[in-house]
Amino acid sequence: MDRRQRSSLVAGLILILFGGCFLLAQLIPNLQIWITPAFSWPLFVIGAGVLVMILGLLLGVPGMAVPAAIVSGIGLLLYWQNTTGNWESWAYAWALIPGFAGVGVLFAGLLGENPRQSLRDGINLIIISLIMFVIAAAFLGGPNLLGPFWPVLIILFGVWLLIRPLWRAKR
Repeated sequence: MDRRQRSSLVAGLILILFGGCFLLAQLIPNLQIWITPAFSWPLFVIGAGVLVMILGLLLGVPGMAVPAAIVSGIGLLLYWQNTTGNWESWAYAWALIPGFAGVGVLFAGLLGENPRQSLRDGINLIIISLIMFVIAAAFLGGPNLLGPFWPVLIILFGVWLLIRPLWRAKR
């Protein structure tokens, strides 16, 4: 798949996503409250991320997917917080930002920027981000997904950091 086909693929996916959201709002009237002006200001942040992505596609710069995913991800977080009123979740939601960067790295790989390396790096960032999110949420009053066993994540993360260089050296 060449660069032009990948760009078309990503642009098509973005349009399908937005069209699907608006279609759901049309078909399920209760969802229309989510797109009223009082709730929709974070859509401008999401739109800025989409604009950066489109700019990267038009210029042929796959690396623009990373800042686009970060800005759009923060916009999605703001949208969720604005609709639920759960602003205190910023205490631990910041830990998702490296995961947004990982999603951007995955998109950049889809667009042709070293696909195999991008897949590995993107997944690593997403996993690290999720681990940080669970740990920060357990400390700071968010959803405590692991109960009293959250320190196991810190131990497993430490083991992973110790084993990872050894595993790479054997290859």
